[in-house]
Amino acid sequence: MGADLVVIGGGRMGEALVGGLLSAGAFSPTSVAVVEPDTARRDVLEARFPGLAVVASVDEMDAAAGFGAVIAVKPGDVTGAARAVAGAGPSRVLSVAAGVTLASLRAAVGAGPALLRAMPNTPALVGAGAAGLAAAEGVAPEDLAWAEGILGAVGLVVVVGEGLLDAVTGLSGSGPAYAFLVAEALIDAGVLVGLPRPVAEALTAQTLLGAARMLAEGTDGPGALRAAVTSPGGTTAAGLRALEDRGVRAALSDAVVAATERSRQLGS
Repeated sequence: MGADLVVIGGGRMGEALVGGLLSAGAFSPTSVAVVEPDTARRDVLEARFPGLAVVASVDEMDAAAGFGAVIAVKPGDVTGAARAVAGAGPSRVLSVAAGVTLASLRAAVGAGPALLRAMPNTPALVGAGAAGLAAAEGVAPEDLAWAEGILGAVGLVVVVGEGLLDAVTGLSGSGPAYAFLVAEALIDAGVLVGLPRPVAEALTAQTLLGAARMLAEGTDGPGALRAAVTSPGGTTAAGLRALEDRGVRAALSDAVVAATERSRQLGS
C-alpha cells in the first residue's frame, strides 16, 4: 500500500512538517514518503523517522491513489517538482515555497489536483510556526481542511486570500529575523551594562519567550500588557522613552513594508 502523503523536498521545512505530523499522530511513518535527491539529507531523515520511505526521485516513490503532495523545495525548483509530482496523479497539492503564485503552480500541475499555497515560517521547526494559507479557486472545504491540518501540525494557520500572502511574508515570514535582531541587541546591551554574556543570553531568551506566551495565551493585547509593566516614572518608562525617541516602532513598520514589497517583486 502506497503513501497517502508525499513531501517533495526533505530540507528543514519538509523535515519539520513530517516531524509535526508524525508526532501529532496524523500519519504513520509508513503512510508518508519524502522525495529528496540529496543523499546526506536522506540519511538524516531515515535515521530520525524509522519506517519512513525516503527516495531520491518521484519515479521511485510508492504513492496511494489520490495521494496528497506537499512541495517544500526552493522557489527555483518548484516548477520542476510540481510537474514531476503531477504526473503521479495527486488529488491535492500544497506548496510552501515563497513567491510562487497559484497561477504558476496551476500551469505546472494541470487542472486535476486541488491546489493550495502557504507561507510558513522557521519556528515551524520547533512546532511554533505561523503560516498564511491560500487556496486556488474551486478548492473544496475538505481540501482546505487537509492543508490546514498539515500546517497546523507545526503551528498556527490563518486562511487568507492569495493577495495577502506577501503581507504574511513581510510580517510572520520574515518576522523571526526581526525578533532575533532584537534579541542580539538586548544581549549586547546586557553585556554593556555589566552582565556576563551567558547570563544576558539566558535572560533575553526567557524574557522574549515569556512575553510571547503572555501575548499568545492571555486575553490582553500588547498595549495593555505594556502598560501593566510600565510604572509612572519607573525604569520601564525610561526604557520605552528611549526606544520611542529612536524610532523603533517606525523602524519595525518600515521593515514589514519593505519585506512585503520585496515579496511582491519576487512573485512577479
